[in-house]
Amino acid sequence: MDITAKMVKELREATGAGMMDCKNALKESDGDMDKAGDYLRKKGIASASKKEGRATGQGIVGSYIHMGGKVGVLLEVACETDFVARTDDFQDFVHNVAMHIAAASPLAVTREEVDPSLIEKEKEIYRGQMEEQGKPAEMIDKIVEGKVDKYYSEIVLLEQKYVKDPDVTVADYLKSIIGSLGENMQIKRFSRFQIGS
Repeated sequence: MDITAKMVKELREATGAGMMDCKNALKESDGDMDKAGDYLRKKGIASASKKEGRATGQGIVGSYIHMGGKVGVLLEVACETDFVARTDDFQDFVHNVAMHIAAASPLAVTREEVDPSLIEKEKEIYRGQMEEQGKPAEMIDKIVEGKVDKYYSEIVLLEQKYVKDPDVTVADYLKSIIGSLGENMQIKRFSRFQIGS
């Protein structure tokens, strides 16, 4: 079944979930709005989106040390209440994300935090590669944008495939925890340390 933009918009308005989440939910449920809504609720995505924007003044700083002390991560995750910050589920989430950072080496939490000069340098390299391959000028910009999106998905924490479940991104994992704990949460910042780098 074809999933139309109108269907995605309708589900988005009903649930408050993101466009890609709505599109995936509709695909999973063969275009059935009710089933798609249930799918989003099960994943915790619908309720998570409604909680965005709520203040996150509590939380914890977690740590993870890997490979005999060769790699270490400090990570700040915020939530709304101290009660949730002390739950095992919240602390497991922080630990799992710190472990993911140790393994996947992201450079930033969000795209907005990535140094623009780094992206410009990548664009130049991709553009040069496309010109070298003799691609038509009108196609180069589209190809470069696609390659930049892929690059973001490799270096931005929230866009990376979660190492323990590559079917979801870290952002999807975060939304599912927000849904299950019933509070807004934010991955604020992290530092990754590695011997010799």
